[in-house]
Amino acid sequence: MKHIYFSGIGGAGIGPLALIAHKAGYKVSGSDKQDSSYIEYLINHGITNIHIGQEWDQIEAVNQNSPIDWIVYSSAVPKENPNHAELEFAREHGIKNSKRDDFLNALLQDTGQKMIAIAGTHGKTTSTSMMIWLFKQLGVPVSLSVGAKLSFVDSGEYDPKAEYFVYEADEYDRNFLSFSPAISVIPGVAYDHPDVYPTEEEYQLAFKQFFEQSEKVVLWEKDAHRLGLTEDSSTTVLASSADLKALKLPGLVNRENAHAIVVAAEKLGLCDYKKGVEIINKFPGVSRRFEMISKNIYTDYAHTPEKIRGALQLAREVAGDNVVVVYEGLHNTRQHFIKNELEHLFAGTKKLFIVPSYLAREDKSLEMLTPQKLCDITRKPQVCEPGQLDDALEHVIKDHAKHGDLVLCLTAGGGGSLDEWLRKKFAK
Repeated sequence: MKHIYFSGIGGAGIGPLALIAHKAGYKVSGSDKQDSSYIEYLINHGITNIHIGQEWDQIEAVNQNSPIDWIVYSSAVPKENPNHAELEFAREHGIKNSKRDDFLNALLQDTGQKMIAIAGTHGKTTSTSMMIWLFKQLGVPVSLSVGAKLSFVDSGEYDPKAEYFVYEADEYDRNFLSFSPAISVIPGVAYDHPDVYPTEEEYQLAFKQFFEQSEKVVLWEKDAHRLGLTEDSSTTVLASSADLKALKLPGLVNRENAHAIVVAAEKLGLCDYKKGVEIINKFPGVSRRFEMISKNIYTDYAHTPEKIRGALQLAREVAGDNVVVVYEGLHNTRQHFIKNELEHLFAGTKKLFIVPSYLAREDKSLEMLTPQKLCDITRKPQVCEPGQLDDALEHVIKDHAKHGDLVLCLTAGGGGSLDEWLRKKFAK
């Protein structure tokens, strides 16, 4: 039995893969720099050999107890520290080490399973979850990896009887370019990750390469136009005027995601469109995607302008003008990147509270945009207030929720984030 060690096991990409390896019969261990609810989730699902901290002596102890065959690491590990102790340990001891995509490719080659990839700047997690929901409701065996906790399936599963592996294919660090999917579904494309793709042209070229590596592609008309693609035998372009009336899910972005997934399912021969819509209309949703924490209090992973607009549209569909936002930006670097859009992104919000951004993979040469500075950027000082994760914010949220406002908390961080704080303060 091979021993696979996952560095950064609490991450949204690495954690599900660790679960898959565990269920596929590998011996699994791992580490993360901080504890989180997801670490607890993995432990509860049988991966008990996890330690917090990523020092040499910790991985050395694991290796002495049971020699490690392969160290799989998160993209963030070498970016944050090229001389990371665990990577140095792997080099010193001649242990195979790679990013997650190499391990997943090896698993697919060993099993012969074909990839269904859900890629794009926004909508990946929800769309991946919708595809998995279809498979499960149709009773079709499937292996899967999705970057969220779901109520109806584990975030990582391996089924030896499955023909397909449904994968949330991340473009960060060009991860998705490691694969050649049987079909790729693209919910939406908009420029992101300037630390990996210095220009929008480079970002678009990466997607074009990904499409060339995919046997079939399903994407929206606006993205096809932006990327210079036309419909052919391998490319299905979804019309912007598509009739979505049969889809009953709340939120325009959810209905668009559902339409793309049902069309892809039809292309795969899983079901016809009518049956797919019937199933997808019962989709129970995804953790941290407009998830109700308590009455009138919601948490949402939205962190790019497109995702934030989608979350706001859904909130207004539910609560009209009575939407209050608590915003925790993901990365100070990204706040600089989207600064121009932040000016008007929260227009129409009844009240906006901004707390410190969740920091990771930062460009330390950039000025720290504090909550007050971000409030100033919004040009809506009369409705924007800086805040902290403290008793004062807890009181404000309770007061707005009590008086019938929908409090939408935009929080994309992990351990120590606004999302975890909300769950400690408000979750039943």
